[in-house]
Amino acid sequence: MKTIKMTVAQALVKFLNNQYVEFDGKEQKFVKGIFTIFGHGNVVGLGQALEEDPGDLVVYQGRNEQGMAHAATGFAKQMHRKQICAATSSVGPGAANMVTAAATATANNIPVLLLPGDTFATRQPDPVLQQVEQSHDLTLSTNDAFRAVSKYWDRVSRPEQLMTAMINAMRVLTDAANTGAVTICLPQDVQGESYDYPEYFFKKRVHRIERRPASLEAIKDAIELIKSKKKPLLICGGGVRYSEAAESLKAFAEKFNIPFAETQAGKSAVEWDYPLNLGGVGTTGNLAANIIAKETDLVIGVGTRFTDFTTASKSQFSNPEVDFLTVNISEYHAGKLDATKVVADAKVGLDAIAVELEKEGYKSAYVDEIKEAKEKWLKELNRLFGIEYKEGFIPEIAGDLDEVLPEFYEQTGSCLTQTRVLGELDQLLADDAIVVGAAGSLPGDLERVWCPKAPNTYHMEYGYSCMGYEVAAALGAKIAAPNQEVYTFLGDGSYLMLHTELVTSIQENKKINVVLFDNMAFGCINNLQMSQGMGSFGTEFRFRNEETGKMDGKLVPVDYAMSAAAYGAKTYTVKTIEQLREAIEDAKKQTVSTLIDIKVLPKTMTGGYESWWRVGTAQVSKKAAIQEAGEAMKETVKKIRQY
Repeated sequence: MKTIKMTVAQALVKFLNNQYVEFDGKEQKFVKGIFTIFGHGNVVGLGQALEEDPGDLVVYQGRNEQGMAHAATGFAKQMHRKQICAATSSVGPGAANMVTAAATATANNIPVLLLPGDTFATRQPDPVLQQVEQSHDLTLSTNDAFRAVSKYWDRVSRPEQLMTAMINAMRVLTDAANTGAVTICLPQDVQGESYDYPEYFFKKRVHRIERRPASLEAIKDAIELIKSKKKPLLICGGGVRYSEAAESLKAFAEKFNIPFAETQAGKSAVEWDYPLNLGGVGTTGNLAANIIAKETDLVIGVGTRFTDFTTASKSQFSNPEVDFLTVNISEYHAGKLDATKVVADAKVGLDAIAVELEKEGYKSAYVDEIKEAKEKWLKELNRLFGIEYKEGFIPEIAGDLDEVLPEFYEQTGSCLTQTRVLGELDQLLADDAIVVGAAGSLPGDLERVWCPKAPNTYHMEYGYSCMGYEVAAALGAKIAAPNQEVYTFLGDGSYLMLHTELVTSIQENKKINVVLFDNMAFGCINNLQMSQGMGSFGTEFRFRNEETGKMDGKLVPVDYAMSAAAYGAKTYTVKTIEQLREAIEDAKKQTVSTLIDIKVLPKTMTGGYESWWRVGTAQVSKKAAIQEAGEAMKETVKKIRQY
């Protein structure tokens, strides 16, 4: 047996360079590159290996460990999970910073390889700098925190363990049904230790992502269920995009006259104006989809996890006769809501059902309902896009902080409404521009009102709804799609949470466009607390009032354009529609990353459309409004599915 003497880190780099993925006959390298922030836990181990011979791996310099891991997630998501990036940090706080990103990747089933440094396997220098000493268990380190948020976790405590660890890592990273964050902990001493690795460990490995077929029995069950229903509704989930099953979904919908609604992950699999596309459904859904959802007698979920926003906390599909049929590569997700399960790849599963259902001559009973629902929504969409602030103005989220609007206008000089700005952006951006988002009020607005005109141009992280994902993931998306403009839409709260990979985008000459909606608040959560009877508490960005001792002073002004300009971005401050149009057109001409600081009035985002969301409303309170909200919650809960 031939061997190669290498350090653990050198062997890891060589191994990663020889991993390939094949999907539908197309083969490509699986690992594009590695995001790095070096510290004493990885710089002379993995860092040395990357300096000496990175192979084809592109080494990116991160600015924040959470941010760079989000960038890796954004890259893999935009690549539909067919190619990934890794991320490495030092031991201690650097590793801990990546835990949030690991959870984000895992919640969204996006493959990301995390390589945190670890404390010494020998324990000789204990406690090493940044080591957390747990006196009850000396085997624990910061990296054990990754166990709860990783699909696969391992620690390479001896050089020879690297082989089985990485083989298993690749197994999970390429598993369409059960992928997510994979964490391989690398003790800093072990990274530099040598071992005679067998040559065959470094052979070219092609991981075939296969389209799992549905069983004949499952297809038969699906046909019998569909035949018994008159008004089914398809739900287009993220699995439709990852499976590249959009054409099969459209063909299925057309053949049997079945409309489909979209989840956040499924949106833009099909263009917004396709006749049978109802748009977003559930808590952040629009009027058309939610009208049909209330009446449907069969929900056919395709590649969806049926999260609480898709089902409106299990209240949206309220027809007493409704049943569920799920086509999903994951048996776990396929079984939700007591669904009839078709455990299969989305494309293969839909195609197989279509073949047998066509033999039965099936057609849904819809006549004009789909068209009428879409017309109602289009009328409402045009209204939202035309909302302007003027005398007697009533915001979309009315009755909570109406008095803040004139205060905001006086301080900023802006009277822009959020929905009007989105309407303008929808017209101004190129048809193939990629829009990235994650948290706050914007995901709800975007799922409702954004109109994707080209496939795979809507990139929303809403499995974990992680504030701070937006800017970093935009960088990842740009690396994945260098010839398309990438815009990240985020609020001021998310920008303040994490935006450091904007610097990396400038360093790498990967232009992204940060479209920042500044309403001087955590506006989404302010809406939530006030809708449940609370006052505005700790969610507006206000100075502490010396007289009251509370955060009820004046609004805190921040010049976000100035902050980004300091990094080298081209920036704009927008307070009028004319300035918005000028900024977008000028930003298109730039080659460097841009930031557009848009001052938007609070409470001018969209409201709900015949949907609901279950939250933990207080059952005991001195406030009558909270008591009423608590009772209303109890009554609604009585009417919904319990599992």
